[in-house]
Amino acid sequence: MLNDETLRDRDGEKMVSQSAFPQELQLFSVLGVPVHLTNDYLGWLVSQAEQQLGCHVVTLNAEMTMQAGQNPQLAEIIQQAELVIPDGSGIVLYLKLYGKQVERRPGIELAEGMLQAFGKSRDLGTVFFYGGQPGVTDQAAIAWHQQCPSLAIATQHGYLKPEEQLGFEQRLEGLQPGLILVGLGVPRQEFWIAEHRHLCPNAIWIGVGGSFDIWAGTKTRAPEFFRKNHLEWLYRLYQEPWRWRRMLALPHFAGRSLLWRMTKGE
Repeated sequence: MLNDETLRDRDGEKMVSQSAFPQELQLFSVLGVPVHLTNDYLGWLVSQAEQQLGCHVVTLNAEMTMQAGQNPQLAEIIQQAELVIPDGSGIVLYLKLYGKQVERRPGIELAEGMLQAFGKSRDLGTVFFYGGQPGVTDQAAIAWHQQCPSLAIATQHGYLKPEEQLGFEQRLEGLQPGLILVGLGVPRQEFWIAEHRHLCPNAIWIGVGGSFDIWAGTKTRAPEFFRKNHLEWLYRLYQEPWRWRRMLALPHFAGRSLLWRMTKGE
């Protein structure tokens, strides 16, 4: 169980105060970056929403972990997030090196679970989609309305001009949605959430990457075979070959993970 004391990573460096996390979450370090372990991420997050306890959810994968190792500001944002889930296969495999038998928890599936929960209970509030190219969030909202007619969704694409940003922020603050999904890509969406979550302090904020494109039907998610065999990254590379440079983070993460395990021990 967690207690109210400061955690340190496996290199002895200060990580984060335990008092920031509820008791049902177990905190573990992945190359010095925190990840939370629980059997019910959705249940924990719905409980936060019911109590109007603001929360920043980070969907951690190998690429983000490597970025955090080179970007102290991103690392600090992840440290401060109330919930960090094992989104990527690399994170799951790393945890298995330490005997943690956990399943991958894709951020898109957690976001979908939250949308379904908000659709079933109006008491949880409204939803906001922010990000993507013009028209994508609108199409995503239409698709979700077809599944959950009672779901109240406001949208805004992610290509605002600088002079339009203030008006958007005022609109968001006025609406006070209970769930805000931000699809600006990593790490831009994490920086944006950290900078703006004060506008809606009681909301659940989740960085959802390219989820809007999938919900809108402009892109497809990897087939189940790829997802079950930790190959979703390969399907994504097939869809977006320009990402090959970013994918170089995967072998770097694997090599560093093995080195970390051999040098740091248990």
